[in-house]
Amino acid sequence: MLALFKPSSAPGLELAQRPEPQPGDHEVKIRVLRTGICGTDLHIESWDAWASSTLKPPIIPGHEFFGEVVEIGSDVRDVHVGARVSGEGHIVCGICRNCRAGRRHMCIRTQGIGVNRDGAFAEYVVLPESNVWVHQNDIDPDLGAIFDPFGNAVHTALSFPLVGEDVLITGAGPIGLMAAAVARHIGARFVVVTDVSEPRLALARRMGADLTVNVTQSRIAEAQRTLGMLEGFDVGFEMSGNPSALPEMISNLNHGGRVAMLGLPNESIDVDWAKVVTHMITIKGIYGREMYETWVAMSAMLQSSAWLREALSSVITDRFPVRRWSEGFAAARAGTGGKVVLDWSTL
Repeated sequence: MLALFKPSSAPGLELAQRPEPQPGDHEVKIRVLRTGICGTDLHIESWDAWASSTLKPPIIPGHEFFGEVVEIGSDVRDVHVGARVSGEGHIVCGICRNCRAGRRHMCIRTQGIGVNRDGAFAEYVVLPESNVWVHQNDIDPDLGAIFDPFGNAVHTALSFPLVGEDVLITGAGPIGLMAAAVARHIGARFVVVTDVSEPRLALARRMGADLTVNVTQSRIAEAQRTLGMLEGFDVGFEMSGNPSALPEMISNLNHGGRVAMLGLPNESIDVDWAKVVTHMITIKGIYGREMYETWVAMSAMLQSSAWLREALSSVITDRFPVRRWSEGFAAARAGTGGKVVLDWSTL
């Protein structure tokens, strides 16, 4: 099969022939139709410090995908050939304390598809049946390919009650954009999104943001005055990883404010912990999706809301046939658009 492949511990990927994977007794083989390009994939392609300390090439990256089941193992019970599916990218042990308590997203032995084992940048990928998410309706393949990052947005947005609340989102990357749409869908009062990219801020307004802030030109406090907010924001989603974003978010929260933090900082963050204590602020780290409550929630929301489906589809701003994968990676790395999808059905 053809795969986008990391042959060695060095920068770059190559489109090359690789052995076709075969499913074990409890596994499912999927023909990949679409893949999304994630920030993790950019790290792997450039072979930065994180990638070199985490991966052991040779390996096929990729964990955001949509495809069709073509073969099942002898002990697979509920997934059938022909099903249209996405996949949960974290494979868990099932026996640690968190797994046994139903907190599988907190498994201490998690393996990442496309990180610790071969992933979805290929014509075929094999997953445990428990990781396969079967789509019950006729979903667009491009939208199916971004269920993984959409799940990150939903996990973040559902961390705290949002109905009638004022929500601040720092970072208008694809996940921040999707979180803005979810907050609007759920019933937040005001949704404010910050970034440094005007094209991404324009996308945020399409996602339902009431106001966007280019932090190179103005401050969040000005947005509060514009909206007539007498008190600070109730809920914050930190999606950027920028070391200045969390401190400014905290300074603009109401007493008792709550922060869901998804962005991964690449350096230490100087936080006014006295304010966190005296203002009784809650900060919660978010990683991946709750398995599988988040998947149930995002499928239900998409099924019930045509507006949300349209909004999420508009997050996908670039599509490339897989043989033009390098152009797709360049578009994703530019950081000015939305989600980038590779089409594997063109092979």
